[in-house]
Amino acid sequence: MIGVVVLAITAIKARSVALAGFGLDSLIEIGASAVVVWELSGTGECQQRRALRLIAYAFIALAVYLLIQSTWVLASDHRAAHSPAGIGWTAITAAVMFALAAGKARTGAALGNPVLRTEGRVTLIDGILAAAVPTGLLLNTVFGWWPADPAAGYVLVYYAVREARAILTGHH
Repeated sequence: MIGVVVLAITAIKARSVALAGFGLDSLIEIGASAVVVWELSGTGECQQRRALRLIAYAFIALAVYLLIQSTWVLASDHRAAHSPAGIGWTAITAAVMFALAAGKARTGAALGNPVLRTEGRVTLIDGILAAAVPTGLLLNTVFGWWPADPAAGYVLVYYAVREARAILTGHH
C-alpha cells in the first residue's frame, strides 16, 4: 500500500498519466492478491470463476481510464513534469514484480490453482508496466519527448485489455 501512496504523490507532482495508471494497476494487484487469499481459503469453483471475473473487470476499468486519460493528454498537448522519484520507484518495483511473478506462477502451477496462476500473470503485467513507466519518464526527462508519458499509458491499456480478455475467455 505504501507503493500506491508513493505513486499517487509522484503522479500528482509530475502530472503523469503513466504514473497514475501504474498506481491504479498497483491497486488492482493488491485487490488480486486479496482475491487469491480469499480463494485459497477453500472456496469452490463458482467462487474461483467469480474471483477471476473480478480481476478481469478491474483490468477493463483500468484500460478505459488510461485510454481516456492518455488520449486527452495527447490531444491537449499536456506535458508531464520530470519525476526522478517516479523513475526510481517504478524501476525498483519492476525488479520486485518480476521475481514475485515467477514465484506465484511456480506455486500456482504446483498447486494446480488457476486463480493463483492468474494472479501471477497480474504480477508479471505489473512488472512489464513498471518497466514501461520509467522508460516513458526517462524519455521525457532525457530527450524531452513528452508523448512518451501517454505512450506508456497506452502500453498499460494494451496489457490490461489483453489480460482481461484472457481471463474472461478462459485462456489464462
